[in-house]
Amino acid sequence: MTDAKTSTYVTLVSSDEYEFKILRSAATISGTIKKALDPMSGFRENAENRVDLPTINGVVLEKVCEYLYYNQKHAGSKDVSDMDIPPELCLELLIAADYLDV
Repeated sequence: MTDAKTSTYVTLVSSDEYEFKILRSAATISGTIKKALDPMSGFRENAENRVDLPTINGVVLEKVCEYLYYNQKHAGSKDVSDMDIPPELCLELLIAADYLDV
């Protein structure tokens, strides 16, 4: 298994067991995920490169991952267009964003 310190990707797991492998650099935009993956934290998430998110379903987590990449791509940019967010996901995304500290 790859050493957690050098792992490029991490797996985010939704409440309905969907797995999303994303770049560690994108995932750690989230304050919550960053703390869980911190080598000094001692959390199993760092050792396994896997973060279970039991309060976030797959549809919402997919949009969160999309946002994390969007944020990483446009960091420091000005005049960035808004992401397309379906109205029916707005409340759940707001709750997830608060929990994930993004």
